[in-house]
Amino acid sequence: MQRDNLDFKNMSVSRLFTKQLFPTLLGMVSSALFTVVDGIFVGRGIGSDAIAAVNIAAPIFMIAAGLGLMFGMGGGILASINLSRGKLVVANINVTQSIVMLTIVSIIMGILLTVFPETVVTLLGAEGHLTELSAEYLFWFSISIPSTVLLVALPFFVRLTNPNFAMWAMLAATVVNIVLDYVFIFIFEWGLFGAAIATDLGELVGTLLLLGYLLRPSVSVRFARLKMSIKSIRLTLRNTWYMLKLGVSSCLSEITIAVMSIAGNYVFMSHLGTDGVAAYSIVCYLFPIIFMVFNAMVQSVQPIVSYNYGCGQLLRSNKALRLCIISAVVFALLISGVFVCFSGDIVSLFLPDRTSHAWQYAVAGLPLFAVDYIFFGINVITIGYYTSIERINLAMRLTLLRGILPVLFFFILPAWFGVTGIWLAVVAGDITTTVVIVFLNLKDKNSKKGTSNVDDHFREVTKMIEIGKRSVSK
Repeated sequence: MQRDNLDFKNMSVSRLFTKQLFPTLLGMVSSALFTVVDGIFVGRGIGSDAIAAVNIAAPIFMIAAGLGLMFGMGGGILASINLSRGKLVVANINVTQSIVMLTIVSIIMGILLTVFPETVVTLLGAEGHLTELSAEYLFWFSISIPSTVLLVALPFFVRLTNPNFAMWAMLAATVVNIVLDYVFIFIFEWGLFGAAIATDLGELVGTLLLLGYLLRPSVSVRFARLKMSIKSIRLTLRNTWYMLKLGVSSCLSEITIAVMSIAGNYVFMSHLGTDGVAAYSIVCYLFPIIFMVFNAMVQSVQPIVSYNYGCGQLLRSNKALRLCIISAVVFALLISGVFVCFSGDIVSLFLPDRTSHAWQYAVAGLPLFAVDYIFFGINVITIGYYTSIERINLAMRLTLLRGILPVLFFFILPAWFGVTGIWLAVVAGDITTTVVIVFLNLKDKNSKKGTSNVDDHFREVTKMIEIGKRSVSK
């Protein structure tokens, strides 16, 4: 089955991956620039306390992005499998159900955050004057939570037919954010309020572009009209639950990064004070770029893997995984080398005062943290692959493992290695997870485990397709 110019069943896997990767990569990296540009403008335009305050609130952004990933990945996998079986109407219903339910959840989340911002940042580790700064930023950012999560989820569905449009929408959002960041912080001098509003408006632009695309009647994968009968609502909830099961490991990935950020803030605050948190915030600002690149690889390979998995062509799915891991390792080696060789220049983008303690802490820590990237990439892509072929429980266990281990190491390694141990905590956690993944693959080297449950998975997918067909008829 061919959809627009993407033939997921017959086109060369390497060509498919390339056609998906480059626009997805540009779109995702541009999305990560939201955070990086905020960090640069906040650090240079407002100061190190402001950048520390934003980092305190950062786990909320990650949790919001996790919700978008959960609904987007889950809905995208189910839609891809249905498309592989010629069920276009059912796939469109999956898309619509995912976005409708995500919108409802995000509105509730946004209301709660705008009502209780100080309580939230206090729980996240804010102390003293950082509490007021963090609460201010979180309040104004929270009014755009629906746009934040939709901007993460919508590209999963747009890329099924037009990855280039998804890329341009993300780029447009980033350009708006960069321009408004400069205007609001440096010209209007609105401080953290201006930084938050710039992000809000940029995300709104990208979201509106993506929504408009999926509303076009000429697009094959688009929004569909949902029935409002009791039975149809019940079927929608069942479909949504299955999507959440498929996408929960993606959400957990973001949540584990949020937990890593919270734990790091606490430990750095106790050892080095506000300057330590400011130094750690540089890593936290840069880390989304690394995560987004690997996430782009996962999102590029996901429709290829899921579509061919739905067709029973597992060799093509496995080939796509190999291409993805090779790409991740090459990128990780390159970016780690850059961070090691140019750590001072990179930190100076955020903190221009090279005599400050925060700058010195960050320059010393960035090369240590950069060791993590190769192991982090292998873990993220392997977990994404397991999710794409519906090995949900394994993906969840590995995600939880790589989320729990860094937190444990945050509190164990400093006792042995001091501040160096704090910087190496995430590295140690991801290395341990990679070892576990390698052990599992060696134990099942012939991929028998990966195919042993295929019949069960196909029966489950068939059941979901039948549910979707019934929801169309209601």
